Amino acid sequence: MSRQAWVLVVIAGILAIATLVGAVVLAVRVVRTRRLLTGLGAGGKVAFYGALIYTIFPVDVLPDPIYLDDMGVLAAALIYLTRLVQQRRASGSQLPDQPDAQPGRGRVRRRVP
Repeated sequence: MSRQAWVLVVIAGILAIATLVGAVVLAVRVVRTRRLLTGLGAGGKVAFYGALIYTIFPVDVLPDPIYLDDMGVLAAALIYLTRLVQQRRASGSQLPDQPDAQPGRGRVRRRVP
């Protein structure tokens, strides 16, 4: 093989590893939101499990060495789950992993002279 062909193979390998690492990082972030699923309703559960099944399932839109579609699905699920958590917190609903006291409440304020 020529030098240019080797350079292309190395670059393709680096890109494949980088997309794999990106997909794994997104999958870990989505899995960490699992503890909040009981408070997010059916839509949150469908987004969570659907994203994980799509990522693990061998049939994809793009072939498996290219993880861009998996990363897109995981990122979309993570964005959706984050918005659901923000909506629940804004409405005042208690999420399962949330402490009993709201941050900032119960603190004593000192008077400024």
